[in-house]
Amino acid sequence: MSLKPALVSRIAEHLTGESRLLARRAKAERNRIAARAPHLVEYFHQTDDPYSHLAAQVIADVAERFDIVLKVHLVGPPPDWAAPERERLESYSRRDAERLARKAGLSFKDPGAQPAAEQCHLAEAALAAAIADGAFAARAPRIGEAYWSGRPAPSIDTGPTSLTAAGDARRDTLGHYLGATFYYGGEWYWGIDRLHYLEARLTELGVRKPQAADAPIFAPPAVPSGTAPQTGRELHYYLSFRSPYTYIAAARAKALAQAYGADLKLRFVLPMVMRGLPVPRMKSGYITLDTAREARRLGVPFGRIADPVGRPVERGYSLLPWAREQGRGIEYCEAFLTHVWSRGVDAGSDKGMKQIVEAAGLDWQFARDLVGNDDWRPEAEANRTEMMDLGIWGVPSFRVGHVSTWGQDRLWLIEDELKQPQS
Repeated sequence: MSLKPALVSRIAEHLTGESRLLARRAKAERNRIAARAPHLVEYFHQTDDPYSHLAAQVIADVAERFDIVLKVHLVGPPPDWAAPERERLESYSRRDAERLARKAGLSFKDPGAQPAAEQCHLAEAALAAAIADGAFAARAPRIGEAYWSGRPAPSIDTGPTSLTAAGDARRDTLGHYLGATFYYGGEWYWGIDRLHYLEARLTELGVRKPQAADAPIFAPPAVPSGTAPQTGRELHYYLSFRSPYTYIAAARAKALAQAYGADLKLRFVLPMVMRGLPVPRMKSGYITLDTAREARRLGVPFGRIADPVGRPVERGYSLLPWAREQGRGIEYCEAFLTHVWSRGVDAGSDKGMKQIVEAAGLDWQFARDLVGNDDWRPEAEANRTEMMDLGIWGVPSFRVGHVSTWGQDRLWLIEDELKQPQS
């Protein structure tokens, strides 16, 4: 490895490391104490975002559990660079939020389309009034229910335009782009999926009220949660070697297939940025730090990164069909992902690829004559087309039968489907 990739991987390891995280938290707490400031949690609510509607249903519980000051901001939709497939994002978000709501014991029904712009304006105005009255936690769930069910929101004279613009500006200043997000002491927590991290942090600071429940509002389900009789079903795993979320999902996808006797199908696609979809620094930065947080929870090493974007990904894919033929497909995927995301190995070099191939239990002497071929490209494009037809454009994604989902934190949905008897 040249000096530059080695240095970059060490820097990435430092930036994503737990010691740096703890130091930043300690500094934030020292600054708060010095300023005699309260524990301020800022919440960013997007009216036409179903994940925000789920978050609104638990925000009163957050305020009741912890001795905090909760400041609510209204925000608009994410910018185009954060939502390059906006219509697909809206459609998928509704479908995903409905399933998440059932899992979390909350309420959301996908109406099949985004409500009209006028309904959104009325709902925003009602939410703005609730914020002004200090009644957001009490009113927001009802306003959201009316909005998503097509009922008119309460008529309010004052529009929320300036409030939403201020929320957008505040969110941008702090460094994020999505709704349904909580911000506390330099860290972001998106939706009910990451709320447990905020709860744990506030608890460590001694902010949890004595009478508050100990269990998190929503705990990420463990996957796999058990075993079942052999199903003989197929678990399709849409993956990208450039996706850190793909990396931290790989071992669980493999374990899930083994637990339920499913045939794990490896459906590799080109990374978003290599398909012409933008991934700006703000987005990639959040994804990297969020992956580090999830990796620590899952006990997966992460952080010494040698970004494989470009030729390294292509070299990696050039050997995957052969690795599958050798019966070592998932082992090869795990080896590649582990080496580039936690060991800083440069997959653009033969030295790096040799380490990866041999770690997968394969023969480098044979592989080095195959590496760099383009035979894999039609398969990658077919996988991308199928994934897009499912209404999904990102990875990791998964499919069992007619059930498909996007995200390493939705593997529980795939397990729930594997538990169902085949029709």
